[in-house]
Amino acid sequence: MKTNKNFLCYPRASRLKRIMKRISGILLFMFILSACAPAPTAIPTATLVSTETLTATFASAATAHSSIVTSSPTATPVACDPLVADFCITDGHFIFARPILPPDNDSVEETYRFASTAEGTREPHHGVEFINGTGTPVHAAGDGQVIFAGPDEEAVYSPWPKFYGNVIVLRHADGLFTLYAHLSKIEVVAGQTVNMGEKIGEVGLTGSANGSHLHFEVRRGDVEDYFSSLNPELWLAPRVDEGALAISVVNAQGKFQNADFTIQSADATYFVKTYEDALLVGGENAALGLKAGRYRIALLFNGTIYERWIEVQSGKLTQTIIVVH
Repeated sequence: MKTNKNFLCYPRASRLKRIMKRISGILLFMFILSACAPAPTAIPTATLVSTETLTATFASAATAHSSIVTSSPTATPVACDPLVADFCITDGHFIFARPILPPDNDSVEETYRFASTAEGTREPHHGVEFINGTGTPVHAAGDGQVIFAGPDEEAVYSPWPKFYGNVIVLRHADGLFTLYAHLSKIEVVAGQTVNMGEKIGEVGLTGSANGSHLHFEVRRGDVEDYFSSLNPELWLAPRVDEGALAISVVNAQGKFQNADFTIQSADATYFVKTYEDALLVGGENAALGLKAGRYRIALLFNGTIYERWIEVQSGKLTQTIIVVH
């Protein structure tokens, strides 16, 4: 964000005495007036409040630009609008715990994020992966009920039989589901109620798995709809000193646009692609977890470079909209 700077112009030495005499007179007059004036009141400052933009439809868009959120005359809290501000920081909806707990690897595999194709080598990813050895404990991401636990011999949760191997599906509140795939061991049964953090199975490589890992999905609505998947990184509680970033690259009519871009901090660079079109079910078309800090987003679209500076805060969601032409 840019801030204004006041610059003081200094007069020539030959005029300095006359100017100082005039300033002294003005200060004396102001002092007399202030003796009769009421005590000043504090000017209210703006409060950044959460906005639900992840599921919003961008009916129209204006070119995003740098701005400072300021207070209104009535001191009503000002909602941050990512179409106007460079970025907005909200609480997000991190309602799920990570299914892998430390000291095991609880970080999302960066080379095959949600809705990516691993540089065109795989099908668009409907979840995220936690790379761990066979036998690593898998835990329920939230309180819920087991609606399926076993090998996916039939094509129910994907278009292909035996795709997920040993799989567990949990039903949670508000029409949300979580899916745990490629397990080597299942420790729950259909109909069972489980609590957040409870062990439900172990990591494996059953089904269509390339190496031992946990495949984890978040779905909303029709759990048997393969394309009801949401980006888990916007639902899983961030790790310590991390937050999440949701990016929307749209045109002036609010339609999502495909783009490749870099996200760069002082000590890390991430190369990110927008989601594959089939998985555009949320209000963003790119998202990932990041360490808290300041980042530069840069993308090239139709020969024009677009740049955006954003901030990621620990445990928070940063939202930004980049309007391209």
